[in-house]
Amino acid sequence: MTGWEPLPAGRRPASPASRLVAPAATLAVVGAAFAYVGSVDPNEPGHYPVCPLLELTGVYCPGCGGLRSAHALAHGDVAAALGANALAVLGFALFAGFVVFWVVRILRSRPVTVPLRSPHWWVLGTTALIFTVVRNLPVGAVLAP
Repeated sequence: MTGWEPLPAGRRPASPASRLVAPAATLAVVGAAFAYVGSVDPNEPGHYPVCPLLELTGVYCPGCGGLRSAHALAHGDVAAALGANALAVLGFALFAGFVVFWVVRILRSRPVTVPLRSPHWWVLGTTALIFTVVRNLPVGAVLAP
């Protein structure tokens, strides 16, 4: 069902409030995760597991510094968040934009679809790979956590 077909006889459309349950629950879970990371400092050792790639090879993965970045954002420090993991900050911003898109589409009774095709995944993977390589080079040291 794409959201444009007529409803079967005897079925009423869902109310906007009931359609907002999914984005509200998503925001609640993400908010709880940010609250936890904001209250339990990842800069102090022993609270979170160590990145296995960093531990075994000394190479920063694209996620290294993501928890420190989320902690800094939870405390309103955007500069520190960007310094810990700029790619994570971009991901957080894209997620926030998607949630706004999601809610607006629901309120306008439009279907919410984001068809990710093969080129999109290639761009995401290439971006993560380039970010990983650059942050591990001396010239990209500013991107290292």
